[in-house]
Amino acid sequence: MSLTESDIKAALPDSGLREGAEWLFSPRPFVLSKKEARKVASLGHVLANFQRASDVIYQRSAMGRVPRWISEVLDAGKPQWIVEQQRDASLRDVQPRVIRPDLILTEDGFALTELDSVPGGMGITTWLSQLYADAGYEVFGGRDGVLDGFKSLMPEGGRILHSEESADYRPEMEWLARQLGDGYRVESAESAQATEDASYRFFEWFDWENIPAAKALAQQGHLTSPCKPHLEEKLWLALLWTPALRGLWQESMRAKHLERVREVVPFGWMMDPQELPPHAALPRLGVHSWKEVGQMSQKERRLVVKVSGFSELAWGSKSVKIGHDMPRQEWAEAIEDATYAFDHQPWVMQEYHAGRVVEHPYFDPDTGEEKLMLGRVRLCPYYFTNDAGETQLGGTLATIVPADKKKIHGMKDGILVPCVVEE
Repeated sequence: MSLTESDIKAALPDSGLREGAEWLFSPRPFVLSKKEARKVASLGHVLANFQRASDVIYQRSAMGRVPRWISEVLDAGKPQWIVEQQRDASLRDVQPRVIRPDLILTEDGFALTELDSVPGGMGITTWLSQLYADAGYEVFGGRDGVLDGFKSLMPEGGRILHSEESADYRPEMEWLARQLGDGYRVESAESAQATEDASYRFFEWFDWENIPAAKALAQQGHLTSPCKPHLEEKLWLALLWTPALRGLWQESMRAKHLERVREVVPFGWMMDPQELPPHAALPRLGVHSWKEVGQMSQKERRLVVKVSGFSELAWGSKSVKIGHDMPRQEWAEAIEDATYAFDHQPWVMQEYHAGRVVEHPYFDPDTGEEKLMLGRVRLCPYYFTNDAGETQLGGTLATIVPADKKKIHGMKDGILVPCVVEE
């Protein structure tokens, strides 16, 4: 039932699906244990509730019903019109309807490093799911799970508004639109007008100045995902662990859902340079200042820092800095830069969770020979929320990179495959 390299190359669309991108082909999907598959399948509902609770906390903070510093830090660096728009009562109940977490497969479960509501990869995941399903594999999420999930966002058809900033993804989005069928199309976000058509947003709000209709589009309740860039901040992964907010999270989420989120989200910190009282310390770090964090030994700094959001550096691992993989001076400079930028471009820090090492076959791109990679895995499950408010799994993309790579993302020496569940 294994695919050959020639089978895969023959099936690849002429567009290649991703501008300038290459990846390693594999004869087989990635196998999840039954336990892992159950956890992934059920996580979408939990993460949708986490986003909903985050939005409620933000709105309550903006209204002064809970501490205002929460909304203030989430609004940092954003233009006033966006701040006002994401607080507008007309969007109060509108939530992102696509959720894609990045889950690092660890020895004892998963580590969630990002939660994306404007994700790329849906075209590639659909193509791979169809390819392996047609070869006889029972693909996790189904052959057309992503297609069906996307159709649930715009059941009567609609447009995909695609920006030049994300031009590399245009081939896969155009391919996806063709698979969706009549009534679905890709339009340039830069030339789009605000209409009554259902619209899927494939542009980032930080790029709004290059999109003339951005303000008009932001007012539309039928835009998916909505103009709520505060929900696209990685700060939420740190606010989840902020001691002062423990009671607020307990009020905002069911206990079992909150527990599930904390099971997968590594402990994190807002990199706020505000001076602590003499008797205080940064939670779990046991130090009094960020300067001391910058002076930590290599063994102590199994930590990751990254831009929170609203920046061209906030995706694709562009801003990610891994503490134990850097010289001390570079680490100290990274901490200093991140804390200095806090007022206008917040950064977050998370504990580093190493991925579990697995074996997976691939085809050597030069010889076509089948080889075995020792690698680490990132799972990207795509969840879709339909008109009835039900969140379901569409499909899951596995990215496997050589075990010596600290960052796991799409790269030419990485394997991309869908998942199956062990028999």
